[in-house]
Amino acid sequence: MHAAQISFFTDPEGREPAELLRDWPTLVDAAECASRAGVRVSVIQASPHAQALERADVNYHFVPPAGDVGALVRRLAPDVLHVHGLHFARDVVSLAAAAPGVPILLQDHASRPPRPWRRAAWRRGFAAASGIAFCALDQARPFAAAGLLSPHTQVYEIPESTSRFEPGGQGLARRSSGLSGDPLLLWVGHLDANKDPLTVLEGVSRAARVLPRLELCCCYGAAPLLRAVRRRIEEDPFLRGRVHLLGRVPHSQVEQLMRAADMFVSASHREGSGYSLIESLACGLPPVVTDIPSFRSLTGAGSVGALWPCGEAAALCDALLSVAAQPREQARAAARARFEGELSFAAVGRKLASAYQDLVADHA
Repeated sequence: MHAAQISFFTDPEGREPAELLRDWPTLVDAAECASRAGVRVSVIQASPHAQALERADVNYHFVPPAGDVGALVRRLAPDVLHVHGLHFARDVVSLAAAAPGVPILLQDHASRPPRPWRRAAWRRGFAAASGIAFCALDQARPFAAAGLLSPHTQVYEIPESTSRFEPGGQGLARRSSGLSGDPLLLWVGHLDANKDPLTVLEGVSRAARVLPRLELCCCYGAAPLLRAVRRRIEEDPFLRGRVHLLGRVPHSQVEQLMRAADMFVSASHREGSGYSLIESLACGLPPVVTDIPSFRSLTGAGSVGALWPCGEAAALCDALLSVAAQPREQARAAARARFEGELSFAAVGRKLASAYQDLVADHA
């Protein structure tokens, strides 16, 4: 089986191919998942720099936007085309014309159905595909309601990526990070309306009345709500001194923080998948996250950690208290087992290989 994974998205920073492979882990990890499952993988990535590289048995082809992707596909002669992103309708139609008879799998990366006046173009792109993969099957419903999914299109539940994080000693991680807390909660995400940090702060404030040694550590990039977050912390005696705003930290440090923490908390209203959640499970960190489609899928409908309704601080408090009452080693083992069974390189690779084989057989 030979699969060509294709991304038409061009890096706005114009990085060199080697830099892109370092800075875009999903580009590499999605390819290696399939490769480890026995699939021969070629990656075609839009880039201002024309170059070919090989890493870990995967061939990467960086093609300028004006380059002839169709000609490259014909030369590579893959059995299946796996396109990342749902909003490249024109490119997908061109791919289908360049490689007739080769099934196309589209992979969702947090797309939303387009405005009505753009749906005709999207419909043509979807019609050219044989299958579409979402992190959770429920994420296909808005597209079906918008009339974008044709009856013959197969829908698959496959995570966008995996993680290279691993569990580690909590004591060592706490000493190296200088953090404490019983329990210690970890937040990783932007401080914006979708991530909803203010609801988390309210839930933590309520939980701190029962768990007086509770602490919260926050890693974030973009922070449009930072002023409101700081004000909320300063005004609340149950938050002041127990919430640590670390800002942006190196990716390797996030792994150490996840090893040090007792729970991962997220209040997202919407996610394509949830990379930080996947990383937390890889580290064996129990999640306390919102009950949204992708998080339900990643946690096995809350079979590890706990789910709570978006925007409901009281429900978050209850979830935190519930997970805090569980035996910690048992909760950490369950989180890691969930990762190994459904989200690891081997697990995602099996899902990709199965979808590829299914589409090829169905197309034949």
